[in-house]
Amino acid sequence: MSHSLSRFPVPETLDDLPEDIRATILAVQEKAGFVPNVFLMLAHRPEEFRAFFAYHDAIMERESDTLTKAEKEMIVVATSARNRCLYCVVAHGALVRIYSKDPLLADQVAINHRTAPLSERHRAMLDFALYIGTQQGELNDDWQTRLFEAEFTLDDIWDIGAVAGFFGMSNRLVNLTGTPPNAEFYLMGRIPREK
Repeated sequence: MSHSLSRFPVPETLDDLPEDIRATILAVQEKAGFVPNVFLMLAHRPEEFRAFFAYHDAIMERESDTLTKAEKEMIVVATSARNRCLYCVVAHGALVRIYSKDPLLADQVAINHRTAPLSERHRAMLDFALYIGTQQGELNDDWQTRLFEAEFTLDDIWDIGAVAGFFGMSNRLVNLTGTPPNAEFYLMGRIPREK
């Protein structure tokens, strides 16, 4: 495995990893067709790998009241773009394209969600995510009213903040390590999949 995936050590082979982490990586490889570089980068510290993906799955895989997978990924892309995290913009941009079935949406959200052709719901969601995630904002009565008017529940508001906060940390780890996005992510959701 290439050490250009991180400024820190990465495993030479998957056999060098604890069984549970190796199994997690192999399952992702089976599903995606490749191993996302962030998995190898985080394998540098097994306990942190486990904690990172446990919390990732807790917020990204849980069923929200009204928030869809595409909306959660839009939050990741907007926050990651603001934090200048190429890896997360590219990788999660692929997921926005796949979940939304819109090949243009991720790029528009990454550059400027305020000029993207979004609903008022999505604009409020991303405004709040950036406020919480990059401006150290807080939930106040005005924000809560605006988000309720956009038909988000209180649990949805927690989810928006949790996704923005978690990926702020993720962005900083990826930037710390210099981990590049996998080439495969760039085309995902842009061209039809081969059957």
